[in-house]
Amino acid sequence: MEEKSTYRKIIHIDMDAFYASVEQLDNSELRGKPIAVGGGEDRGVVAAASYEARKFGVRSAMSGILAKKNCPQLIFVKPRFDRYKEISKKIHQIFKDYTDLIEPLSLDEAYLDVTENKKGNPSASLIAKEIRQRIFDELHLNASAGISSSKFVAKIASDINKPNGQKTIPPEEIISFLEELPIEKFYGIGKVTASKMYNLGIFKGSDLKEKNESFLIEHFKSSGSHYYNIVRGIHTSKVKPNRKRKSVAAEHTFVKNLTSEVFMLEKLEKISEELEKRLLHSNVSGKTITLKIKYSDFKTQTRSKTLPYFVKDKSILLETVKELLFQEKVMNSVRLLGISVTNLNNHIKNITEKPIDVQLKFEF
Repeated sequence: MEEKSTYRKIIHIDMDAFYASVEQLDNSELRGKPIAVGGGEDRGVVAAASYEARKFGVRSAMSGILAKKNCPQLIFVKPRFDRYKEISKKIHQIFKDYTDLIEPLSLDEAYLDVTENKKGNPSASLIAKEIRQRIFDELHLNASAGISSSKFVAKIASDINKPNGQKTIPPEEIISFLEELPIEKFYGIGKVTASKMYNLGIFKGSDLKEKNESFLIEHFKSSGSHYYNIVRGIHTSKVKPNRKRKSVAAEHTFVKNLTSEVFMLEKLEKISEELEKRLLHSNVSGKTITLKIKYSDFKTQTRSKTLPYFVKDKSILLETVKELLFQEKVMNSVRLLGISVTNLNNHIKNITEKPIDVQLKFEF
């Protein structure tokens, strides 16, 4: 007998303009207006933009000055991360009514494996629709969803009918969908990689599929095999409900550029204090400490050191970044400093937990 194919049912839920939408929810005077969450000062950066602001080309990670130039009537709002976390927890409570296999990516998006679900509903598409409706009814916020048999395709699909929509890509349509997809729409392919692909004659999935694996490895190194697989619908990564944090970081952009290591050390001391608080809050320590330096010309440099023991104490963090700072001379004025800790000890915790693995026949 021929073996039946098995697939997972994966939903990717992505809140629409989450930070900005929460601000408009809490302040009726902001509704229907172009707003940006973040700083509007000289060194400010947009963390999130409402859809009213996006019509003017305002995007996250854009400088506040450029955002204001694109949209003179733009209203800047200071972020309130405690409020966003509060709402995010309520959204996840809704998710838990359907499945325990939830992998958060950030406060505003997550993967859900509903292959087996608490509602006994065989349709992942209907579950996604119900979840989105509950988020709107209970929290008065809009969410979009992508549904497919892999995290990779579900992530791409959630962006297709934004805002406040959803898209299902069933298993039998995945290959044709990916073949027609513009290469810049592939999740994980940024502007630099897309530009390189254009130069190689790769403009959409079908062009990528024509390239053999050795060609892709030659031009994209270790990522080449990944690109070879994903365009063929091969992506077996599971939803990981116990996804471990890989890094903890703190950084600061300065109103005026720093030109002296003495001033940099003063700022790094404060950043170390903030990082210690975040490590304590996350209950983790790490071995690898990285100093991030962004210069006035926007070039970024990182310097790292791995210690023989796990640390979270601000004094050790500061001593290590001090050593990294003086590793070589700072040749230009500095606009941003940051410290991150990786190689965390969270892999030691919950070591007895067994991973959950389910695979059933897929019905959309």
